[in-house]
Amino acid sequence: MNITVLGGGLVGSAIVKDLAGDPAFSVTVVDANPATLQRLVAEAQVRSVAADLNALSNFGELLADADLVVCAVPGFMGFATLQKIIAAGKHVVDISFFPEDPFLLDELAQQRGVTAVVDCGVAPGLGNIVFGDLARRLDHIERYECYVGGLPQTRRWPFEYKAVFSPVDVLEEYTRPARYVEYGREVVQPALSEVELRDFPQIGTLEAFNTDGLRTLARTMNVPFMKEKTLRYPGHANLMRVFRESGFLATTPVEVDGALVTPIRLTAKLLFDQWRLQPGEHDLTVLQLVVAGVEHGRAVHYIYDLVDRFDVATGVTSMARTTGYTCTSVARLVAAGNFRRVGICPPEYVGLAPGCADAVLADLAVRGIHFSITVES
Repeated sequence: MNITVLGGGLVGSAIVKDLAGDPAFSVTVVDANPATLQRLVAEAQVRSVAADLNALSNFGELLADADLVVCAVPGFMGFATLQKIIAAGKHVVDISFFPEDPFLLDELAQQRGVTAVVDCGVAPGLGNIVFGDLARRLDHIERYECYVGGLPQTRRWPFEYKAVFSPVDVLEEYTRPARYVEYGREVVQPALSEVELRDFPQIGTLEAFNTDGLRTLARTMNVPFMKEKTLRYPGHANLMRVFRESGFLATTPVEVDGALVTPIRLTAKLLFDQWRLQPGEHDLTVLQLVVAGVEHGRAVHYIYDLVDRFDVATGVTSMARTTGYTCTSVARLVAAGNFRRVGICPPEYVGLAPGCADAVLADLAVRGIHFSITVES
């Protein structure tokens, strides 16, 4: 089967190498950066195509031989890229985390007979798959809470943070309004709001704050209380609020010495080197899911805890592992015909399909990514 991966960045490269290691797949990677392509061709048995995806209006020729597409482009170009993939009639698994409503493309996907799994990373993504599986198995769910963060293992002043995917995508999470569900109604709050401290045994105390991670769950799951919060080391949210309120995360260009500059682009550029993992620096991913409901007539709490760390043996970051390998696992389900739903499919739909969540968790376990599961009455 021919799989084309659009984007060979921090997470896309992990996806490419994981799929290329499967003898069932022939992998092509598309990226605008020749150095990225050269590196991936040297590290894995893949074909490469240099292309500026923003400049392509029609993906028909680019994807002519593809049986399945994985979209791993930055969020700001994700929606338009996904639209072109679907218009080309190709099944797709997408991790681009764009701000637009993916269901705007549902009619097009239905018309083209395309399976389009969106938001297929760690959270949204893996958390949604587990949530969907529990929704299928439990009598009733009253509450869903998701706490997630990618962090450096070593805290360094002033940010105590490293971006293990596109810094622009991180900064956009700090500006996009956050939605959650309370008493069955959607509530909108500013990003970086409602900061709370939470303790994690293997990590210590982290702060959790609102970001727009609930996304499709507010539409697809009839659960009266749902929220998702991002995890960082304490103090990060206040610092980012200073950036935002001072205009450094604005998307409207401002004039500087006669030139128009977009503040968030400049900020991302300045922060990129400071937020990049340096040689010898390692990251970790923390994910906690809390689901309260009724099972076989009794009240239960399911608590899923995951702590994943940088893979020293392969040099793959934890965020690339937890995001990329969730994506490749779902790509295998679609490629094998084990998930066939047509249209826009957020990852909770994958969890709702019998056997799919078990397959994803088993796939991740082979790669050393494990949940600790606690069930409380």
